[in-house]
Amino acid sequence: MTYDPNNIFAKILRGEIPCKKVYEDAYALAFPDIAPKAPMHVLVIPKGTYVTHNDFAARASDQEIAGFERAVGKVAQMVGAAEGGYRLISNCGINAHQEVPHYHVHILGGRMLGPMLVG
Repeated sequence: MTYDPNNIFAKILRGEIPCKKVYEDAYALAFPDIAPKAPMHVLVIPKGTYVTHNDFAARASDQEIAGFERAVGKVAQMVGAAEGGYRLISNCGINAHQEVPHYHVHILGGRMLGPMLVG
């Protein structure tokens, strides 16, 4: 999977498509998922052009990685997910059903989430 500069998250980062910002800093942008799978479902995306976690881990600077990870933690606290617990998911590649070729993390919470994988 190669980076597509016209993917929806790239367009959101460029301001071409609006989003309801939950959080933004120099490293990340967070906004609600448009098709939530839990009462609380927020996406956190890095501001760089990374396709998957592997791409991000290999090419991002230490500062970008630290900044992004801190942003994920801040967002989980901000939306109240940290109190009762939450799940982080990053689908990487075709077999994981990654739909947007821009690295992103889902923060899900607000209820008991059940087993990790079914089937």
